[in-house]
Amino acid sequence: MRTPSDREEAVRAGFYPAVMPIPTASYSITLRVLLDNDPRGLGRVTSAIGEAGGGVTAVDIVDPRGQTIVVDLTTDAVDAAHASAIAAAVEQVEGATVRRVSDRTFLLHLGGKLRVQSKVPLRTRDDLSMAYTPGVARVCLAIAANPDDARRLTIKRNTVAVVTDGSAVLGLGNLGAAAAMPVMEGKAVLFREFGGVDAWPVCLDTQDTDEIVRTVQVLAPAYGGINLEDIAAPRCFEVERRLRETLDIPVFHDDQHGTAIVVLAALTNGLRVVGKRLEDVRIVLNGVGAAGSAVLRMLLAEGARHVLACDRQGILHRDDPSLDASMRWAAEHTNRAGRRGSLHDALPGADVFIGLSAPNLLTGADVKGMADGAIVFALANPDPEIDPATAREHAAVVATGRSDEPNQINNVLAFPGVFRGALDAQAGEITEAMKLAAARAIAAVVGDDELGPNYIIPSPFNPDVAPAVADAVERAAT
Repeated sequence: MRTPSDREEAVRAGFYPAVMPIPTASYSITLRVLLDNDPRGLGRVTSAIGEAGGGVTAVDIVDPRGQTIVVDLTTDAVDAAHASAIAAAVEQVEGATVRRVSDRTFLLHLGGKLRVQSKVPLRTRDDLSMAYTPGVARVCLAIAANPDDARRLTIKRNTVAVVTDGSAVLGLGNLGAAAAMPVMEGKAVLFREFGGVDAWPVCLDTQDTDEIVRTVQVLAPAYGGINLEDIAAPRCFEVERRLRETLDIPVFHDDQHGTAIVVLAALTNGLRVVGKRLEDVRIVLNGVGAAGSAVLRMLLAEGARHVLACDRQGILHRDDPSLDASMRWAAEHTNRAGRRGSLHDALPGADVFIGLSAPNLLTGADVKGMADGAIVFALANPDPEIDPATAREHAAVVATGRSDEPNQINNVLAFPGVFRGALDAQAGEITEAMKLAAARAIAAVVGDDELGPNYIIPSPFNPDVAPAVADAVERAAT
């Protein structure tokens, strides 16, 4: 008779769920463990980690001398509580002592993720006299005489401000300026790595619209573009509108337009998979906030004709007096038949569902009731509108915002190339034509020989993406 494992006993006792979510690097830890010098000791420890649901990714012998050995074990976990449970499981192994547990994500952020590095040498007196005084005065005078020369002779040529007020940080809410810094630093790193663009966090300790607009206006001369990030709706709409009207450099709210570009690219290829046309399909869009509004505008600009927009109150329609300005625009440009009802009423027979809303809103029955060859984009993060495995039982193509699922809708596919192209074109704004060009370029990176239900969008690490987007945006700008 088979003896139950410690893991099974723990499940029965309620210490672990019966089905563990997938461990990821975002919650990885390194355990420094002191082991008795027993050949079987390391095996017992790695088995304990596996029984606890962890995934060992590296084993490093730190000190093999004497009667004990010191080992660093790196393991992925599901969340912080799971990481603690893994450490506790190792501590229970005979002959093992956990000396230290290091959270690798926090270690990566120690001291921040950015630094300033000079592009010019400063080794001699001549270097100093050209880079700084007195030589630099001639360059200042040249810019004063012709302000457009700032794009040619300063970092303005290749620098973007990543601006936030910290009011809508990821899916975490209103955390404020300081807590938004790690995200803005990460955004700047992505700009540099994927687009060759120098970006810098500008985290503002105000959530007053007038103050945000005025602060960005007075900072703008140092930058070639403004990337707005994690600013809550509806404030983000007014901030972007006013800055676009008053600045002569591109202003781009990535939460809106980056998402919209990648969604359109993915949908373009999803429709290729199922053999349907955008102008023919029935689309249900749930969530008409910042991202949803931008997605809707891009879908309509690209030729979508049959869209139902939904929000908390259900299907948006023109006769609802409670709608704010953004939702009223959505209602006026969708739902031609004036339908009413809930999200569940909108789905039967639909070809496409795009969710930018909240977790666990749909069931398998909802997707089963959609048209044959249905496409489901469940993009709420970290938990989508429907479990992707459940959606795939009935839909032909499924995409999410998660990195541990196929077809991830990831803004990094768009914004580095968009700004690279806009900066190279010395564009004064990012137009609808430039955004549509970016979406088409991303979609075109996936060749016919690669396209399939689980590959409708390229990887962010595909080296062809950012150059293709940059080239398309630069051409659309001129």
